[in-house]
Amino acid sequence: MEALLVPILILVLVGLGVAVAARAIGRRRPQTPQDASPQPIRNSAELARTAAARLDQEQHRRLYALIAQGQAMAAIKLYLEATGEGLRASRDAVGALAAHPQPYRPQQAPEQPAHDDDEDAPQRFPYRYRAIASKGDVTREVSSNMLNDEIYGRIRTLAKSGDTEAAAAALTRHSDISLKQAQEFIALLEE
Repeated sequence: MEALLVPILILVLVGLGVAVAARAIGRRRPQTPQDASPQPIRNSAELARTAAARLDQEQHRRLYALIAQGQAMAAIKLYLEATGEGLRASRDAVGALAAHPQPYRPQQAPEQPAHDDDEDAPQRFPYRYRAIASKGDVTREVSSNMLNDEIYGRIRTLAKSGDTEAAAAALTRHSDISLKQAQEFIALLEE
């Protein structure tokens, strides 16, 4: 009987260990969709606007500086600390902010409508956007804080559709280059 006591104790301890491990794993399991609180699904542009609104001016400037330097992890950490959001929400917000750059807007001015599509008065962003075009051995670069992916995409679409005058005018309006320099740049975008 005494010879069986040690193996029985080992079996009991192993069983308890398995039960504790199973319980710990069960607690770490993600929530099922029924358990999770409903959150509206937002597109990344809307998420970027919401995320930018949660930052003060200094946090906004530092976050975009980190994004521009390619330091995504540091940007996520900064956003997480600034807003108190979770890690996944912070990652999604920083990704949206990088994909859809947002200018800093003070908190007390929500009643002013945003004029994102206003072509007459380009807005200035807290970072410099670099657009590069090349064909063969010729390369041109335009760097401006009045450009972003969306605006540059519209300029490229105009150039590729053959409306080079409108593309050059838009590039001149959203940068500090002359019309001649803009035309040279647009000529490299045409196909």
